Amino acid sequence: MQVEPTSTDASMASSGFLNDELHVGGHRSTAIQAVMINRPRQALYAFWREFRNLPLFMANVRSVSDDGRRWTIAGPGGVDVELETEITEDRPGEKIAWRSTEEADIDHEGWVEFRDNPFGRGTEVRVMISYDPPAGVVGKLVAKVMQREPRIQARRELRRFKQLMETGEVSTSQAPAAAPRG
Repeated sequence: MQVEPTSTDASMASSGFLNDELHVGGHRSTAIQAVMINRPRQALYAFWREFRNLPLFMANVRSVSDDGRRWTIAGPGGVDVELETEITEDRPGEKIAWRSTEEADIDHEGWVEFRDNPFGRGTEVRVMISYDPPAGVVGKLVAKVMQREPRIQARRELRRFKQLMETGEVSTSQAPAAAPRG
């Protein structure tokens, strides 16, 4: 009898797709992405929960206030966008969820979830981002063309988070600012 090997890949059939309470996502642009990171769940949660760390791996995030309420992100055309958020759920070591406040420039919501891999091989990190792009369908198209669409951003940010947590740095193909030019 041949036994099929068990996959350790993160399941993309997120419970968020199956349970409307977990995945509100009532916005025009929504994405859920997942990655497996070879670090303990609590360490990953603690790093993410220190909101000032987010710009270290989120390329479009310029800054986040200590309490996580005010975000400055790079918008299209080099214009920064201010986001005002509130934490809607915070389960230490497991999940952080947020949504925009009335003062936010962009209506958005999201969550990040940390789950132990059942085979003891690190932590599955899932992210859901949902927002209404400025200018509606045109804004969504512009965001996609400029590589700022939630699905693309979430995938890249999770990849950078994985690199930072496993190796201590985020690899890039850009030359350092002090590198000599030919």
